[in-house]
Parts: sequence; C-alpha cells; structure tokens
Amino acid sequence: MTEKTRITTPFTAQSTAAEVVDGIDLTGRRAVVTGATSGIGVETARALAGAGAEVTLAVRDVRSGERAAEDITATTGNKNVLVAPLDLADQRSVAAFTAAWHGPLHILVNNAGVMATPETRTPEGWELQFATNHLGHFALATGLHKALAAAGRARVVSLSSVGHLRGPVDFDDIHFHKRAYDPHVAYDQSKTANALFAVEAHRRWADDGITVNAAHPGGILSNLTRHLQPEVLDGLVASGAYVFKTPQQGAATSVLLATWPPLERVGGRYFEDCNEARRHEPGTDGGVADHALDPVAAERLWRVSLDMIAGGRGSNAA
Repeated sequence: MTEKTRITTPFTAQSTAAEVVDGIDLTGRRAVVTGATSGIGVETARALAGAGAEVTLAVRDVRSGERAAEDITATTGNKNVLVAPLDLADQRSVAAFTAAWHGPLHILVNNAGVMATPETRTPEGWELQFATNHLGHFALATGLHKALAAAGRARVVSLSSVGHLRGPVDFDDIHFHKRAYDPHVAYDQSKTANALFAVEAHRRWADDGITVNAAHPGGILSNLTRHLQPEVLDGLVASGAYVFKTPQQGAATSVLLATWPPLERVGGRYFEDCNEARRHEPGTDGGVADHALDPVAAERLWRVSLDMIAGGRGSNAA
C-alpha cells in the first residue's frame, strides 16, 4: 500500500455508524453481529437494522440479547432483530450456531472480544483471549463460509485493535505454555491475529464474492475494558492522552466496512477512523503494522487455526 493507493472516504473519526449507513438500503440482506448486547456491538447492529437488514445478535447472554433486540426494534422500527446463543470460547457453541444457520448471510461482523483477562484456559488448553477473539471467530466465519458465498456479495468485518502494534503472533508459544502469561501481550497477539485473518480470508474467499477487512474501532469505554485497572483508565481520561469515542462513533468503521458500496471486492485491508490506515511508523500513534498485513504470517495462522480446531472438536472448516 502507498499513500496513492490508500482508500479514503468522506468519513472521519467523529462520524457515527448512522451517518455512515445513511442512504444505504439493506432490505433483504441478513447480518450477524457477535457481542451485540452493548457498546459498539449493539450500535453496529442498530445501524444495520436501521438500514433495513435482518440482524441476528449472536450473544453469550440471551436475556441481555433479547433486551438489546427490543431496544433496537424500538429505535429503528425493524422487527427483524433476532437473538441466538453463541459463546466464542466454546467450540461446541460455535459449531451449534453454524449448524443452525440456514440460507445466505450477507454481513458478518466479528465484534465480540475479551481484553486483558486473568490467565484462563479453555477445555482445549487454549489461552482465553486467543481462543475467543481469534479462534472462536475463525471457526464461526469458516463454518458460515457456504452461507456467505451463497449471498453473492457478502462482507466480513474482523475487529482488531491498536494493540496489534505491540507485537506479532508468537507461533512458537501462542497459548503461553512456555513463557510467562501477560494479559496485555495475549490481547495484542489476538488482535494481530484478527488483522491477519482478514488478509488470508479475503485471499481465499474473494472469488466467492466475499470481501473481508479488519477494523480498529478506536478507544471506547465499554465492557471490554472491565479488566483494566481503574487508575489506568482514569489516568488516560484525565490526561487527555487518549481520545475516547462514543459507542456510535466506535461502530462507524465496522458499519463502513460492512456496507459502503465503493468497498465492494476491496479487501484484506485494515481500517481505522473510517479510512484505510497508514502504515505505522515508530514513534507515531495509530496506523497498521507490517506484521499485521504479512501474507506469509496470515497463511500460516490459517493453517495453525485449522489444526487447532481440528484437534479441538473435529474440522468442518472451509
């Protein structure tokens, strides 16, 4: 990517999801948004529903999902807001969700995530953040591949983070079996994995009409930050060192990648503040690191992920 080829849009860091989708008609299109009970997830779902899409909220807590669905229907008038159980840390739950899905799927927003959690392992022995943020969404997307291909012009959005700048995926010890567990390092590599997923998924699936991109939503004070120390967050807010977005602004980049017509078949890229990110330069804020767009690492991650899932519950991935 050069500055001349970098994709820019009329939207900015201050744009909201509603502004991005204004004038776009999603009637007849079906969307799935993971982690859509609060924060940017519910605002992503609200924007898609407001444009006429049938939206399924894929959530761990079905009761919270039902409350979110009622709120979205009340604010948009769209009654086609559905709720389905999905625990991304549980491969059986992911398999059940994909098996239950019928018909085409036009938009998949891999929004859910956990951040800086205490050391926790899934029954497979996988580190929780990598298992949830990457492997759960990887199994979900690959399990829904046929539905996405059937849609003809599908979009997949993979939520990454500025945290990816702090390091690549450690393929020699992804699950911290050898090195000491660090919750932030674990989060950062999972977010690099989310960006690499977009690179390889788009390469593999572009011929099926599936466009895949990664999005950094920006900093939002939400349930995602619940494991961070309060004094750290308070310091960031008080100092003004980090500008936090509203959930509506945080959802804008995801909604852009899911709906903006000029992005048709333009994938494998990383966006922030509603525009394709510049390559990160040391000493600067933001941008995308080379290791998050590395096609060799992306292909390796895909193979490793397939192997992990096959060992965890049997592979039915595309």
